[in-house]
Amino acid sequence: MTTTTSTEVAEMAAVVRRNILTDTAVRDAYTSGVNLLKREHSTFTTADFGIAGPAEPVRTYDLFVIWHVLAMRTAVPPGGDANIRNAAHRGPIFLPWHRVMLGLLEANLQRVLGDTSFGLPYWDWTADSVLDLPSDSDFWQPTCMGGSGVPVKDGPFGVDPANPNDPDAFRVRIDVNSSLTLINRHPPRGLRRALGRDAPNVPSAEEVEAAYDTDPVTGNPNLAVYDFAPWDVDSEGFRNRLEGFNPFGLHNLVHVYIGRDMGLASSPNDPAFYLHHCNVDRLWEGWMRRNGRHYLPDQSAPAVLEGHRLKDPIVSPLGSSATPESVLDSTAVYTYDVLT
Repeated sequence: MTTTTSTEVAEMAAVVRRNILTDTAVRDAYTSGVNLLKREHSTFTTADFGIAGPAEPVRTYDLFVIWHVLAMRTAVPPGGDANIRNAAHRGPIFLPWHRVMLGLLEANLQRVLGDTSFGLPYWDWTADSVLDLPSDSDFWQPTCMGGSGVPVKDGPFGVDPANPNDPDAFRVRIDVNSSLTLINRHPPRGLRRALGRDAPNVPSAEEVEAAYDTDPVTGNPNLAVYDFAPWDVDSEGFRNRLEGFNPFGLHNLVHVYIGRDMGLASSPNDPAFYLHHCNVDRLWEGWMRRNGRHYLPDQSAPAVLEGHRLKDPIVSPLGSSATPESVLDSTAVYTYDVLT
């Protein structure tokens, strides 16, 4: 098997990313492609990532889980504190890093599906916020993601109680312990979710609009700025409003609403992760349409911000590194059917 790299992504024609709840064809392609990647052995083994135990093949889908965990454990700058800023979160790099990750997953889905026109779908969770119970959304039905459970028992990623030993069923193999150490699950377990247990709702359209709001009457003109000092979870720019630390909500709230596997550093184990982050990327694209393709900090920022500056390499194990500057305009690779 040959994993699609970031260099190859740049050579593909632009695709359209669509709402998974309004396009059943892309929904079914996504769930099929994820299961294909989940069964496909990559060229890597667990030993390549320092995972304890005998060296075992790593499935292609699980490479993305490992990548996410390693990024969360990687302090930037080197020698810093990953709980302040890491290689993918808690700072300006949050949106560019996940944009690169989504692009690589999309390219590998295109490869296993044999369809270069496939665009990664997004889940517009704001539409579910108006329901009495967001878990009643079509998104959580057996025809799409399946619902809650320990493990999830329905949908394309559930464990069928009538056939619990199905070798082709979706299983969590790569996981983390409480110290964010990667572990290889023996035996592999089913996917876990607890919809609405730790948060009663998902973000609303009004909350998204508040993150976009650049009207001077708000008294905070900095909302039109992508990010600014202190470049962390206390920043008040757009990035942190979308990431969801200040105020708490949006991206972070969705992880909390879904719970269980989505609450861990290994959250890409849940295929809902990518549909959620594709929507986050769509909202960033909408912000840039309104305000221009601006990113801060630029390269003149001090070394303490290394890893988050405009031209700093984005940590990636699957090919040559991109930079925030190189992914600000991805319209040659993909567009969205609707921007907010």
